[in-house]
Order: sequence, then structure tokens, then C-alpha cells
Amino acid sequence: MDLGIEVILELFSKKTFQELFELASNNNRIISENAQRIYTLRDAYLQPLDDVIAFLQGKKPTFARQICTDNFLPQASRFDQLDELDWAFGNMGMQDKAKHLATLYLEDLSDFIVECIDNHFGFSRYAERLGQSANSFDALYEQLQSEPTYIDNITLNILEEKLKTIQPKLVCFSVPFPGNLYSAFRCAQYIKTNYPNIKIAMGGGFPNTELRSVTDTRVFEFFDFITLDDGELPIQLLASPNPSEGGEFKRTFLLENGQVVYKNNSSEPDYKQSEVGTPDYSDLHLDKYISVIEIANPMHSLWSDGRWNKLTMAHGCYWGKCTFCDISLDYIKIYEPIAAKLLVDRMEQLIEQTGENGFHFVDEAAPPALMKALALEIIKRKLTVTWWTNIRFEKNFTKDLCLLLKASGCIAVSGGLEVASDRLLALIDKGVTVEQVAQVTRHFTEANIMVHAYLMYGYPTQTIQETVDSLEMVRQLFEIGVLQSGFWHQFALTAHSPIGLNPSEYHIIPNTKAITFANNDIAFTDTTGIDHNQFSFGLKKSLFNYMHGIGFELSLQDWFDFKIPRTTIKPDYIHNCLETDVHFNTKPTAKILWLGTKPVVTETSKTKKGQTYYALQATFHSTTDTFTITLDKNHGTWFLNVLDRLSPNNPQLPSFSDLKKDFETQFEDFELFWFSKPMNVLRENGLLVL
Repeated sequence: MDLGIEVILELFSKKTFQELFELASNNNRIISENAQRIYTLRDAYLQPLDDVIAFLQGKKPTFARQICTDNFLPQASRFDQLDELDWAFGNMGMQDKAKHLATLYLEDLSDFIVECIDNHFGFSRYAERLGQSANSFDALYEQLQSEPTYIDNITLNILEEKLKTIQPKLVCFSVPFPGNLYSAFRCAQYIKTNYPNIKIAMGGGFPNTELRSVTDTRVFEFFDFITLDDGELPIQLLASPNPSEGGEFKRTFLLENGQVVYKNNSSEPDYKQSEVGTPDYSDLHLDKYISVIEIANPMHSLWSDGRWNKLTMAHGCYWGKCTFCDISLDYIKIYEPIAAKLLVDRMEQLIEQTGENGFHFVDEAAPPALMKALALEIIKRKLTVTWWTNIRFEKNFTKDLCLLLKASGCIAVSGGLEVASDRLLALIDKGVTVEQVAQVTRHFTEANIMVHAYLMYGYPTQTIQETVDSLEMVRQLFEIGVLQSGFWHQFALTAHSPIGLNPSEYHIIPNTKAITFANNDIAFTDTTGIDHNQFSFGLKKSLFNYMHGIGFELSLQDWFDFKIPRTTIKPDYIHNCLETDVHFNTKPTAKILWLGTKPVVTETSKTKKGQTYYALQATFHSTTDTFTITLDKNHGTWFLNVLDRLSPNNPQLPSFSDLKKDFETQFEDFELFWFSKPMNVLRENGLLVL
């Protein structure tokens, strides 16, 4: 079950909010001007609430027109940013604008809850502060000793109903983020108190990264087991008849003789990725999820707008070298790709089960070769799907590969540009250069695939000059149009990254504390002494403007309220990176693919000085266009015969050298034919070299 959505739907209902308004008023909690405004307008907030939720669930699309009319939804402080709305949504439709307004309205109500009812509440995360690398369990433990809050009670009532219906022997909590931690402990506490015979386990992203050094025995007053990394085998062993009686465990913390012990005594190997099966969503209320748009960032709206089926192309990361990343942990270190056929089988199963044909591949970095195989398999099966994923901006993403990915339904990619400086990219061991990123982002953009860049500032040894130069690179990438979306993150030191494991090599001094509970983010001092926090506002503000296509002409200094050095990057640096020569060479092993339709062919002839020349005119129809090429009759006959072999349905696509060999049994100089004008027209319209 997904307690998250069930609690939100119970909370954001007319019935519950009526109670909340009364409760806040009776307890004299309404203090700020913003909360007073919301309380005074409570009838205006209550009346459309159930309809707004239904609209965000996709059930009342016509309601968008009403939401978009001025003054329909009451507005408090979240609407202060609305000046930008018109141009932020200039290229977004009415449904999106309505979703954004509806989201702001719900966030106003969330602010009321935080101030007047439960100060740990967050619309998409709950009590996050208590969990963020809390090296000690004290604060969370203390919080759990207090009476359950109003929202806790909603959560526990929903949980109680489920426990009564199912009567489980084992309850497992997935805790992906710090924001899920408090609720997981509160629910576990409730089960322990009321159902002492039920065993309780925790797994997921938070314990996998943060709880690898847990020693505090109090944690096990709530949970019997904490499992790390891949969960299939650990859970299977926990679900076996008597796990606590001297049984076998896989990567599991538990309490033994009053001590926290880590057991990994099972000799059974983990399941291969090909054996883990397709996720089964059948118990989730898929029709009840809400689709929100918090900010007008095109990539962020993808994350929160709509419900995507989640799949992984490969376990782990095929690169696995970036120095800021948790590459010492299994979820990144152990790389295991899945065969494209099996992936598309899983996609078909999920479409059948959920009725959704949108997929988010949640890879650390999807491998280009596997993306190519996946795209070919999708096209071969004539599936209509929409998908997006994380990548590395590496040179294998050629223009033709990007066109193939687009043809298979890929709409967006996100990748780490991190610090747009070649010195720092080398220090990160990113394996890319700024020039390469520019070329790859152009290939994606020209194929109509949106590109989002993760950007980083405050990397160890980064100078102020490098931060300014990095911003200039980003400005040029947006101005030239090869990036559509981005987000600046401040560098965070994590315990399991190469920098965390060898801080002195990166000229930083970690402020280490005794760890009894969570350990991931580590505070540190950078020996350069630069305060990188000061750049945060200017970097984010400039990026917000660049994403909306404005502010390129402003000096970088205009974004900051303190003195910054002038950039050392030439104003046409990115432009020059993209001025590439046309290479008249194709790898002999490259596969040749034709994505277009069969042409309509007519024969023509021309007589010159008593000699007749025969030609073939081939007219091709694409979904948006019609074009004709003319080929010498013999060459044309050869090529049209070959065209069938170039179809995605052919299990073995011919390579460039196969075609060359075949051509040169009858004619001379294949290269002259291949790089001719008519063939270049086809290259622009779906004849791909992969």
C-alpha cells in the first residue's frame, strides 16, 4: 500500500479541512497574517477542494477553464510568485496552467497546516529535518515519545484498517528519503504497541545510504530488521517461517542479546536482474494519484506531473567513477544490464496492468548501447510509449542515435554537466568535457528530446572564477538553445563517495561526529575558505530566467549583489564547440537502419546526344512531409531492394561494410554513392547510421 497518497487524500478533503479550521481556531494557533487570511477565506478554500483534487487526479479536465479564470481560487502567499506565470506558461497549455494554480492553492493550505496544526508537515515530504543525516537518534526518539499529531492519527487510522483486513505476519516499510523516516517510525511504533506479534522491517534508499553504521539499540524498539541494498533475497529470508530463531539473513541488522548486529550469513546469491520480474502495482489505487506542477521547470514538472511506470534498464552504473557519488555502495557499484527484449516484455506487462504507457527509467545512467537496443525493440513491436531517463553526456549519443531514441518515444533525458569547467570535470572523473556536452545536447535537442542538466557549485577546490565561468558556459548553452532545463545543486559531501573516503586528497576537512544512527551527509571545511552559499540565489535566479529564454544579454554581475570577477570564457565558446567538420567516414561495423516508409517509384528517361539515361524517382511520405529523390536506374534498383533489409523488423540489420560489399559486387565506389546528394536527403529523413 502507499500510505502517502491515502493520507494526502484524507487530509485534503472538505470534511477534514473543516475540522482543521475549527481546531486551529479553538486552539488560538492562527497567528501570522497569511494564516489569518486563509482562515478568513475558509469557505472559499473549502468549496472547491474536493473538485480540485478530482481535477488533479485527471477526472475533471473541463474544470481547468474555471481554475484559470481570475479570482476563482483563493490566493495566499504561495501566489506571490505569479507575476511570472504568464510567460512561464506561455508555451504550456491550459491544463498545465490550471495544475500549477491548483498546486499553489494546495500549498497555501499546507502552509496553514504547518503553522496551525503540525509543524513537521510538508506537502511532499514529512518531518524531513528530523531525518537528514541525524548522526544521533535522540531528536527523532524524543519526538516519537510525544503524543501523535493530528496527521499521525489520520495515518494510523488508515494503517489500522489495513492491518485488520490483511492480518499480516511481516510488515516492510520502504523509506526512500529522509522525509519518509518519521512516519515510518510512527507507524512501526503503533504496530509494536498494538500488534506485538507482527515482525517489522525497513529497507529502501534511506537505510541503504544512511543507516549502514547504525548502533543505537533504541531503533530496534520500533523495527525488528533493517535490510540493506537489493531487497528481494533479504525479504524472502525474513518471510521464511522463523527468521529470528538462528535463521539465515542477507545484509540485515537486528538486535541480539541487547546489541545491534549485522548478519549476512546466507550463502544464497542475490537474484539476477533478469529474475526479479515485473513490478506488480495491482494493490495501489492508481486512479487516485494527483498530478501537481510546483514550479515552471520543464523537467521538474515531468517528475511530479502524471504517474510514470518505473523501470530500470541496468542495475548500478556502467561508469561508476564520479568522485562525488556513492560508488562504493552496491546500488551503484554492481553493474548488471537487462536484455532489451525482457525490458520491453516488462513494459508490455505494465501497460496491460496499469493502463499507463509512460515510463521513467530510473537508472543512475542508462547505457547508450542498451538504449539503442531498447529503442529498436520498441519500434519493432510497434509499441506507442513515452519514456525518459538519466544519461551521461557521452560521445556515443550521435545525432542518429538520438533520432532513433526519439522515434521509439523518448521525450527527455537528464544528465550531469555538474561544474561546467574542464579542470573540475577531470577532477570529478566525469569522463566528459564541456565541448562534448555541448555537442551531445545539440544532438538530443535537434531530435526534439528535451535536455535537463544537473549543475553543481561548491565542489572542493572550486574557485570563485570557476563558478562564474561555469555560469557563463550554462548561459551560452541555454542561449544557443541546446539546453532546455537545469537545476543548480550545492556540492554535498557523502560518506560513501571517493571524496568522503579520502577527503585530504580533495583539500577538505570533514567535521566528523560519533555515528550511532544516520551517516551520509558530512559537514566539512573547504581549505579554500570560499563561502559557496553566497552564490546560491544568483545562480538559481539567472537559471530561472535562462530557462524562459530571457536575460542572456545581462552581465553576469547583475545576478549577484556582491562583486564577482569577469568571466574568462569567450562569448562564442559554445558556438565554436558546435562548429564541427562533416566527417566523411563511417565505421564499417555501424548498423544501417531505415525508419521511413516504402516509396512510390516511377521510372523516367532522358535522351541526350542519342543516348538514353534511365532513372528512378522515389517519392517518400513521412508523417509531416513528402520528398522525392532521383537515382540512376541501376543504383536505384539495388538500393530499393536493400531497403527492406534496413527495416527495424529485420532481426539482423546490415552493417555499413555489408552494404559496401554487396554494392561493389555490381558497381564501383560505394562511398561516392553513399555520400551523394539523394542519399544525404534520406540521411536527413530517417536513414540512420548506428
